[in-house]
Amino acid sequence: MNTKLLEAPAPVGAEGLRVPTGVVGTGMYLPARIVTNADLAATLDTSNDWIIRKTGIRQRRFLEPEENTSDMCVKAARQALENAGVSAGELDALIVSTFTFDQLLPSTALIVKEALGADRAVPLDINQAACAGGVYGLWLGSHLLQNERASYVLVIGAECLSRVTDPRDRATRVFFGDAAGAAVLGQVAEGYGLLSCDFGSSLSYCVEIPAGGSKRPTGPHTVADRSHFLKMEGREVLREAVAHLPETITNAVRRARSELGEVQHFFIHQANLNILKQVMKALGCPIERATINVDRYGNTGAATVFTVLHEAMDRGDVRHGDLFVISGIGAGFLWGSICMRHHATT
Repeated sequence: MNTKLLEAPAPVGAEGLRVPTGVVGTGMYLPARIVTNADLAATLDTSNDWIIRKTGIRQRRFLEPEENTSDMCVKAARQALENAGVSAGELDALIVSTFTFDQLLPSTALIVKEALGADRAVPLDINQAACAGGVYGLWLGSHLLQNERASYVLVIGAECLSRVTDPRDRATRVFFGDAAGAAVLGQVAEGYGLLSCDFGSSLSYCVEIPAGGSKRPTGPHTVADRSHFLKMEGREVLREAVAHLPETITNAVRRARSELGEVQHFFIHQANLNILKQVMKALGCPIERATINVDRYGNTGAATVFTVLHEAMDRGDVRHGDLFVISGIGAGFLWGSICMRHHATT
């Protein structure tokens, strides 16, 4: 579906990008199975009140055993493509960010490409950016579109975290859920789309899956000591998120030659409701400007920024010319933010 570009405002800095690129369609997919706090409290040493107080999460979704991460990717992708008015055959690249891939080989992005029929798309996997993977994928996709022969890039964030969290571990099991989200990137008018970005990192092992790689290959001992499940030091995650997210968001907005007060929407990684509140307080911005769904879906890793973006777009909250920030932090630690001005079509 071809659409007419609306008139653009005066151009602003775009981090050296020659071709202005923005989000032209979004989609998401949630598994049907709802898991409540009461469900988890039946087998864990926890309670509904404790989970809500510590995380703000009331329920999350778990994928059915017969489905895989790639299945969620395909469903979210199809909705994003439909909303963008773009066919799978028009895609030049397809990026999947997940650390809960179907299997070590082959490529999950390739599996999704084949299922969609995206024949000419280059499949790319981002496998270890964890919860920051959505932001990294959008940044990468925008840069791929600087190729004059490229028209559209599909970026997907998806996680099946129910399969890498230990059913016996309260410290991780209550936080996470399963979901996929997607965004189609394409060329927009000058002055719109990606305006700026900011990234940072600091090596830490306080969120990790210890076994399954070359350091600790899979064996009877790694299975016995449950080293294939996600391990997390929650207090350290809170400290890192509250330290880095306000800074990276502020940096991205300033590089877009704007002020925090001009940002209409904050699409921040849905790790924990308490973290979101502290980040928005540190920014000096009302919590109402941050789209929130962590209470309904839990932390869905690389998918979270896509799910809040899609929900806001789907409701019509994001209007032509609105300034918004997409920001995330993930295991590693890796963090980053991108600042975009929305270009609506007529």
